This record gives sequence, C-alpha cells and structure tokens, in this order.
Amino acid sequence: MSENMYNLNIERAVLSAIIFDPKIFEEIAAKLKAHDFYLPFHQYVFAAMEELLREEKPIDEEFLKSKLNSSGNFDEVAMLDILASNPISNTDAYLGEIKARAAKRALATLATTIKKVTIEDDLPVEEVMNLVEKKLYEITQNATNQDFRESKEITLSMLKEIDRLKALGNSKLIGTDTGFRNLNDKTSGFGKGDLVIVAARPAMGKTALVLNMALKAVERNEGVAFFSLEMPAEQLMLRMLAAKTSIPLQALRVGDLSDEQWSDLSRAADDMSHKKLFVDDGGHATIHHVRSKLRKLKGQHPEITMAVIDYLQLMSGEGREGRQQEISEISRGLKQLARELQIPIIALSQLNRSLESRENKRPMMSDLRESGAIEQDADIILFVYRDDVYREAKEKEKEMKAKAEGKEYKSEYRRKSEEETELIIGKQRNGPTGTVDLIFQKNFTRFVDAHKGGDTPFEIIYEGGGNIDTSTQANIELPTI
Repeated sequence: MSENMYNLNIERAVLSAIIFDPKIFEEIAAKLKAHDFYLPFHQYVFAAMEELLREEKPIDEEFLKSKLNSSGNFDEVAMLDILASNPISNTDAYLGEIKARAAKRALATLATTIKKVTIEDDLPVEEVMNLVEKKLYEITQNATNQDFRESKEITLSMLKEIDRLKALGNSKLIGTDTGFRNLNDKTSGFGKGDLVIVAARPAMGKTALVLNMALKAVERNEGVAFFSLEMPAEQLMLRMLAAKTSIPLQALRVGDLSDEQWSDLSRAADDMSHKKLFVDDGGHATIHHVRSKLRKLKGQHPEITMAVIDYLQLMSGEGREGRQQEISEISRGLKQLARELQIPIIALSQLNRSLESRENKRPMMSDLRESGAIEQDADIILFVYRDDVYREAKEKEKEMKAKAEGKEYKSEYRRKSEEETELIIGKQRNGPTGTVDLIFQKNFTRFVDAHKGGDTPFEIIYEGGGNIDTSTQANIELPTI
C-alpha cells in the first residue's frame, strides 16, 4: 500500500504519548478507534489500552505486555519501536493525520469492493448503490469528530438568535412557516432540525396537506425537496396547480377547462416552472438514498427550507432484524439528517387499521405504525382527522345493505365541497398539544385555515362520544380522494 495511506511514525508517537501520560487516553479514544491505525500491532495495542481502562488497570508497558501476550499478539520489536518514539504534547494534529489516512484506506477498500460486487458478483445496480451509500456514510461518520461546544460560543450563538427573533417584532413565527396561520400560532413554525410526522388513515388528505405546505413555501421563493414514493411528480404538480388556481382537480385531469381557466392555468404553470421545487419520484428510497441526495441538493441549493417524505413506511431498510428495527433506523436517520442540514423534515406516516374498530376514531399516539421509534424521534406529530369521511362511508354502507335486502334507503347525508378538519397536535417537544381547525376544500385538494387568528393551545383528552357508532364493523372501506 502506498505510503501516503499511512504514517507509522505518527502512529507510534500517539501510542507513546499515551504510555507516557495515560490520563490523555480517554480524550484520544473519543476521537480514534483501533481500526484507524494501519499497523495491526498498533491496533492490538490501542485495543489493549481500552481493555485496561475498562478493567481499571494501569496503561503502562508491563500491563500492556501481559495483555498482549494473553491474546498472542505481543511483538517485542514493534513495542520497542513505540517506546523509542518521542512522546508528543499536542496530539490533535497527529490524530487528524491518522483519521485522514484511515479514511483514504477505507475509500480505497470501497473502490475495490465496488469493482468486485459490480463486475465479479454482478449484483443488481440498486444493491450496489445501497452498499456504496451505506459505506460512504460510515466512512464520513468515522472521519468526523465534534468536540463539546464551549459556553462562550453557545452564548454568542444564542444572543444572535435572540436578536433575530427581536427583529421579527411581535410575530409568533420563529421557525419555518407551516403555511397555516392557526398552526403557526400553536407551533411558532417548524423548527430547524425538527422531524415532523404527519399521520392519517387513507382518504384523510395525508398527501394534500403537505403539498399545501410545500406550495406555500415555494410561493415564498423558498426551496422544497419532495421524496414521492407513491405518486409521480406530474400528479403532485397537478394537485398543486388545482390548489393554486382554484380549478377543480377533476377538471384539470380531463382538460375540461374554460378559456379563463386555461389562462389561469397557463399563468400558474409558468410561475411554478420558476420555483425551487425538487421531486424525487423514483418510488424507492432508503435512509442512505435520502441522506446522500438531500445533502447534495442542499449543498447546491442553500435556499432549501424543508424536505418532505411521502411516506415513511414505503422507505426500505436493511431488513436484517425485522420491520420495527428498520423503521427505527429510518426515523432516527431522518432526525439526524434534519439536525445536520438545519431544516425541518416532514415525513408522512400511516396509522394502524385498528383505530377503525373504535367508536371514536380520532387518532392517538398508539395508532402510529411501529410507533415506538417514531414517537421517540419526532419533535412534532400531527394527526389529520375529517369526521365526514367516516360519516360518508357509514352512509354508503347502510345504502348497500338496504339494496341487498331489497329495501329503499334515503340518506340524509349530503356531500360537502368543504369539510371541517381537525389537525391534532399529538406531540410537540417544545410546545403544547391541542387541535388546529382547518377546512378541506375537496374540489381543489386544498386545506385552509378555519378562521383568522388562533385560540390558546390546550391539552385535549378524548373520552368517546361525538362520533358515529361503527363498533359493529371493524373495517370500513373509505372513499378515495
């Protein structure tokens, strides 16, 4: 291996410094791992030092010799080379060199691996890409170390943030605008680094809500990254144009437009073509895929202020320890990525079917699929609930039952063009829980605030009542939107 991939003198100097002053080992061990050393014997020595520390034994020549002899890894000549090396007082530069060269070796090994799995093993492209992304992330994580932030730096950073908030005047919005005034009042906007979960059962407008948020953001000339795992980009744009122009979605789908509507559509389409909306609609994504693509996009477009994942359960993981472990890996990875890029990541999530067997169908935390990891990692969890969806489904069920029995049934239920919607804040790490009232305009797949302003947020506890009785039917087929 080329000598620019390692430096034995530097490795010896660091190990010698530890033997000379064992108190510095913990500080060094926080930045270095045994595998960062090139020479196998140096790896054995560093690992032996870790064992001695755990056993609360001295890290000196005699104990190291005994430990290495017990594992059959002692090399007297190599140990003398370490002891003969001049110990150093400032190890930071040396540690940086060891880490950098270890990263180079890891990249060289990865290049060899890529050649093997691509040419010799002939693995599918998707598997190769996943392997590369995973290994690159591991190398990046290993090459990066962040020390504690000192009080002075933290204080100055906080004062700068307070100055920013002061400049906003009396505005309650201190994070990313959600697009809804009532929601802003209760959350102060989505925070930088927040993982926001939007959860609902099918037909509640899961996707429509976040599309509205994305539309409001790009209209403010902010950038939005959208990972659509279920719907092609053209369908997303169609829904955004319906919301933007107030032209019914069905009319857009079939092109049944008046001259005035064609003009409105043309203007809206031209405007949207200049917005910073980026859609990945490949239909397949892992946390490594999302991480690598979003990092690159954010680097190229700093104006990106939010990312959307539609939806979380369609993301795939490594699949080694079951689906719950995969979801845990995905949710934790999204939270870490949000913090790294300093933008909110909004992930849609499914709710368990079991809630439909309850009399009161308003969602609660336990209704989240694989709820443990999601509930732990999320900063904000929002549930979308429209009671009219269940009322309409119940009426259709009664009508079908009457027809099957040869009876007439006259429904008193009338479909509405606008339906009341409850956006339930089930969790908010830095604020209260409660309910935000919205109106869903079905023809335009658009949510709007139910009224101006916003009441003081309050804790809500549902104790049943207020819903139709569907306890006798566990599963109801919901209408599609």
